[in-house]
Amino acid sequence: MAAYTLTYSIGEPFTGWPSFYSYNPEFIQGMNSFLYTFNGGNVFRHNTNPTRNTYYGQFTASTITSALNPKPTEDIKLFKTLSYESNTTVSDTSQARWAALELFTDLTDGSPSSMLETYFEEKEGEWFSFLRTNDGTVNWAQRSANGIGIGTIAAGQPLNATQITFALPVGSIISQGDTVYAATVNAGVATTAPILAGIVTLVVNTPNSYSITIDASGAGSTVPTTGQFIFFIKDAVAESHGARGYYLQFKLSNDSTSPVEIYSVGSSVMKSYP
Repeated sequence: MAAYTLTYSIGEPFTGWPSFYSYNPEFIQGMNSFLYTFNGGNVFRHNTNPTRNTYYGQFTASTITSALNPKPTEDIKLFKTLSYESNTTVSDTSQARWAALELFTDLTDGSPSSMLETYFEEKEGEWFSFLRTNDGTVNWAQRSANGIGIGTIAAGQPLNATQITFALPVGSIISQGDTVYAATVNAGVATTAPILAGIVTLVVNTPNSYSITIDASGAGSTVPTTGQFIFFIKDAVAESHGARGYYLQFKLSNDSTSPVEIYSVGSSVMKSYP
């Protein structure tokens, strides 16, 4: 675990533990209205460096961790967006926007999603973004995961243009860019874990020909074999629909070296109906 400095405040505007700091001094002392710390045998005076969040020559981004939990014991919620109010402006390039490093609920599988600072758009003085699932996330319980059928793969095909044919139509939901997986089945039950097969580059769905062409040359891809069950999943980011749970925990980060303030964080929340 990384070492942090924890501070305690007495008096105005409040008494309590206001924050953690990334610097880890050997000794700390307040004197003549300045804060002094020692590190590596050297003395440093704080609040005099124009470059924010830089201690002992090392920069660390600011982070804020909290949770949104309206009606904590009543409803399972669907958190659709994340928004914040800040003094960050579109025209002031010296102030970086906030990014969401972690977003997860009590009902997630432990893999938090995240949002880049460029995902947020400014609207009437507040920054908004809909909640996105991380790219590459695979959740077979989502409606964006669909089966196609038993595939036939001819030998000797190039990895970047491997054609899989089917006896029945592949359907209209599958499209270019979808990710294809394969699994061995026995009596309709999968006997192996799904393996990544590749990315769809072409779909043929005519009365006399049903096939998909995949690019199986990417890292981690394995060309499926004839007789395996083929299925696909849509892009996780594009199919994002929000985060479901009693609460939403978030961790925001800002890597600006100039003074930046954040005033509030919110979300568009609705009751979740199974």
